[in-house]
Amino acid sequence: MTPTAPAERVRARLARVAGSEVAREMPSGYQRLGRVLLLRLPEGMRPFFGVIGDAWIEELGVGSVLRYRGSMRGELRVPDVERLAGSGTETEVREHGIRYRLDAARVMFAAGNRTERQRVGRMIRPGETVVDLFAGIGYFALPAAVHGRAGRVHAVEKNPESFAYLDENVRLNGVGDRVTTYLGDNRSVDLPMAEADRVVLGYLPSSLPWLPRALELLRRDGGSVHVHLIEGSHGGLARSEAAVRRRLESLGAEVGPSSAREVKPYGPGRLHAVVDAQLRPPT
Repeated sequence: MTPTAPAERVRARLARVAGSEVAREMPSGYQRLGRVLLLRLPEGMRPFFGVIGDAWIEELGVGSVLRYRGSMRGELRVPDVERLAGSGTETEVREHGIRYRLDAARVMFAAGNRTERQRVGRMIRPGETVVDLFAGIGYFALPAAVHGRAGRVHAVEKNPESFAYLDENVRLNGVGDRVTTYLGDNRSVDLPMAEADRVVLGYLPSSLPWLPRALELLRRDGGSVHVHLIEGSHGGLARSEAAVRRRLESLGAEVGPSSAREVKPYGPGRLHAVVDAQLRPPT
């Protein structure tokens, strides 16, 4: 006999309280970050948020249930969430052998970027110098150090709360001897110029404005950039790659091979893309 999915068990509990019509409207999707569960529920179900939260705790054994209220807030991309049930929102996610600690109510963690985080770790060559200008809690800096065996990673984060977890996660994963963290605006922090083999630009909706900074950081004999941006789904990868190449060329860079790939869907009709480009900065 096929086991009943957790969402169906929660829906059955909700039906007993609110009726089958309301229960059918409950979305079945969820995101689990360790002991914390995140849901997207329509505002019309608010009278039953507590029932739904308690049911998920009982069915999955999580410690806390949060609901997304809206999009990420502001330049620091703070989650807009509310707690439906449980207590405590600090958690730990283990992914591809890396431990990420965070407060799910205060710090972003995009589960949909899982494959991209793994890819970054695989593309780094041992001994490389990597700069991550939007490090967050270590999304790409940690795979670069742990799996890529980068010789040096410079990880910059502006959000003080994310930075505190970045520091903690560097220690937690035993890479403090190779990862240097910087709290502040990546346009003004004191970073080593012309030493990076690779620069990661993971800011959405577009990292294009930070390409001039990346060119300052790359080795004079060339390196790679990884540029994240949002585009329309239809033809979006080609447009993303073209936009990155145009911007680099306008800055005087000599652009070599480049490619674009989809990281994940990003809402109706849009996608989150990353463009990899090899280049030589202007002299």
